Amino acid sequence: MAMNNTSFASYIKDGCGRCERFQTPACKVHPWTVVLEALRALALADGLVEEMKWGFPCYTLAGKNVLMVVAFKEHCALQFFKGAALDDPDELLEAPGPNSQAVRMLKVRSLAEVKQHKKAAKRLIDLAIALERAGGEVATRAKAEPVPDELARRLAADPKLRRAFDALTPGRQRSHILHVSGAKQPATRERRVDACAEAILAGRGFNERV
Repeated sequence: MAMNNTSFASYIKDGCGRCERFQTPACKVHPWTVVLEALRALALADGLVEEMKWGFPCYTLAGKNVLMVVAFKEHCALQFFKGAALDDPDELLEAPGPNSQAVRMLKVRSLAEVKQHKKAAKRLIDLAIALERAGGEVATRAKAEPVPDELARRLAADPKLRRAFDALTPGRQRSHILHVSGAKQPATRERRVDACAEAILAGRGFNERV
C-alpha cells in the first residue's frame, strides 16, 4: 500500500495510506477533521509551504522540513522536526517515544485545546522557522546505539546487505537497530533481521513504506 502524498484534502478524506484502514470509515483521521484544519491554519499563517510527505501534511521552508500536522487514534499534533532545540517554557512539547532525539510534538485532543494553546503554538512555529533559517540543528546523543549481534552477523555475512546498510541515512540505520534490539529473545531478533533486510536493500528505514 502506497502512502497518500497527494493533498491535504485527500488526507482528510482518505487518510495517510499507512495502514489497512486507508479510504475506509475506520480511518483514524476522520474524527479529527476540524482539529486538523485548525492546526493547518496555524502552520500556513506563518508562510510555510504545504507539501505531503510520508502520508502527512508537511510544512517546509525553502524545501526544508519544519513541521507536520498528524493524527493518531488518541490525539492530533503539530510535530516539529527539530522540536528538541526549541525553547518550550510552557512544557507543551513531548517526544514521540523514548528513542526520539530531535522530533517533538504539541498534542491536542479538541478544537478547544487548539484555541487554548494557539499563542504558544504560534510562538513555537516562529521559533522553528527561525531555527531553520539560521541552519540550527539538534544536538544528538554522543554515543550511538550499538548494532545488535544478530544484525551485525548478517551484515558481515552479506556484503550486499552491508553496502545497502552503510548507504542508509543515520536515522534509517537507527530505525533498524532499534527494531531488532527491541526484542528480548535472540530468536525474535533473528526474525526481525529477516524482516529488516528487504527494507535495507530498498534503501528504506523500518516501517517506511514505498
